[in-house]
Amino acid sequence: MGIVETFLNAEVFVRTWPLLVKGLWVTLQLGASSILAGLALGLGLSMVRLYALWPLRLLARIYIDVFRSIPVLVLLIVVYYALPFVGLRLSPFVSAMTALSLVSGAYTAEIFRAGIEAIPRGQFEASAALGLTARQTMIDVILPQAIRVVIPPLTNNSINVVKDTALASVVAMPDLLKQATQAQALAANPTPLIGAALIYLAFLWPLVALVSRMERRFGARRR
Repeated sequence: MGIVETFLNAEVFVRTWPLLVKGLWVTLQLGASSILAGLALGLGLSMVRLYALWPLRLLARIYIDVFRSIPVLVLLIVVYYALPFVGLRLSPFVSAMTALSLVSGAYTAEIFRAGIEAIPRGQFEASAALGLTARQTMIDVILPQAIRVVIPPLTNNSINVVKDTALASVVAMPDLLKQATQAQALAANPTPLIGAALIYLAFLWPLVALVSRMERRFGARRR
């Protein structure tokens, strides 16, 4: 059997395509849910680390440092396999979303913190001179400017979250990689795995190019 028939078998690909599409839909759901949860968690953590009382700032910093240091796969296994020993049993989807969101939130918090600290201090002073409260200053003045700064790194972090969804296959999550692995075993051919890789590439490559374009665009504006 030739290389093309082994790795790019059209008949096998067509037969297993429905399984790959089903897995892709689960991957997109998991990725979107984890990204949104990570954004909310990260923004909250960044506010606590920057403006809360020092004990809370310390706790936020410890959380960020710890969850940036733990591999997602290790955290996922702990959440799915260890928590049942204390009576907390989560579904594969919830376990994967929890692990991805906790880690993504830590990285997102640092991204937001860097974006907020990049805003000139004069913006805060001008807002205070206009009589704006701290809340109004943050919502109406600082965050809109910071978001423009952090869009490229946030997009890059979102890409990493989507890629990390492939780790959910270790807890029997029927994502794209898991479906491709099962299809490969049923067909006795690696074409479904190559198909899954191509789907990831087709979905994420444009986003990677978009990040590069945004970085150049925002970099030119700052200059």
